[in-house]
Amino acid sequence: MIYLDNSASTLIKPKEVIKAVNEAMLHYTANPGRSGHKASIRTALKIEEVREKLAEHFNAESGQNVIFTLNCTMALNTAILGSAKDGGHVICTENEHNSVLRPLEHLKQQGKIDYTVAFQENPIGITLDDIKKHVRKNTYMIICNHISNVNGSKADIQSIGKFCKENNIIFLVDGAQSCGHEKIDIKENNIDYLTVAGHKGFYAPQSIGALIMGDKYRPNPILFGGTGTNSLELYQPDIFPEKLESGTISTPLIIGLGAGVDFVEANFTEINSKLDDLTTFINYELTHLGVDVYTQPENAYGVLAFNISGMHSNEVADILNEKYDICVRGGYHCAPLKHTALGTLETGAVRVSLSYFNTFSEIQRLIYAVKHICKDK
Repeated sequence: MIYLDNSASTLIKPKEVIKAVNEAMLHYTANPGRSGHKASIRTALKIEEVREKLAEHFNAESGQNVIFTLNCTMALNTAILGSAKDGGHVICTENEHNSVLRPLEHLKQQGKIDYTVAFQENPIGITLDDIKKHVRKNTYMIICNHISNVNGSKADIQSIGKFCKENNIIFLVDGAQSCGHEKIDIKENNIDYLTVAGHKGFYAPQSIGALIMGDKYRPNPILFGGTGTNSLELYQPDIFPEKLESGTISTPLIIGLGAGVDFVEANFTEINSKLDDLTTFINYELTHLGVDVYTQPENAYGVLAFNISGMHSNEVADILNEKYDICVRGGYHCAPLKHTALGTLETGAVRVSLSYFNTFSEIQRLIYAVKHICKDK
């Protein structure tokens, strides 16, 4: 089997991640922060190691700025719902995932906020000019998908972040597709909230995410419960990270995420050089087959979208799966506005998404398969 659906979730995990999760299940199974005995304290200290590791990786002020979540969706919901301002206005982009669009629409339907979608005027990605035209007096947040999970479009987060800081607007960056693939400094890019999907660019297990916070803004909690602190009080504690981490956190997955960060940091240049080469190679070969490619050559971040004329994307994905044992994703990738922008609402798009563990020979087999599908249609 050839697995090319890594934007949904990386299939192959580094041995370091597998080892870390196994060790966690053997040695760190006490509930961190819930008891005063040595087993609980040992586990809590291990969690703090990972928290500090993520803070250092993204240049957050401290581990208290790192909130562990169930996934990137929960991190986005925490930032969006927890920061909602009655009568306020939010700007998002055509590249947003439903984990951004649906909470925004929920707030809009409740009459709490309004939001505007910025569409990109160039094929490379969202720019500050695309955003600025939509700013209103009551705009309090700009949400920007860093790298599109559909076709790899990359936003200019540095310019947008600078603008947000100058205008006292919260800057939320969805890093689901970029964290691990890009070096992201939240201070340098003036990011107030950055969301992380551990099971993608960091090769961690599924169901672990994080919200990385800057120093200026803090969302209100959207989940309430036990935190191991102030247990006699009926209101949520006001200290971080406990304020946003109700319930037992997943120690094995967090430790696995820490190992994934270590793996990426140790191999960063090699990983991204390979993704660049493979994405460029796919783009070149598919373009010369005459299929419709929606990823620009400059967007070489391991994500590429295409269609074969006269065929629905799901049909192409099914043929690749059943006849050639190649796993890709057809359809709409939970990003309806991106398909509106691409003009692919009727067909969706076939998405090829790569990881460090893919090879040139696998891509050659994909090209071979697409070539024969084009001939046989």
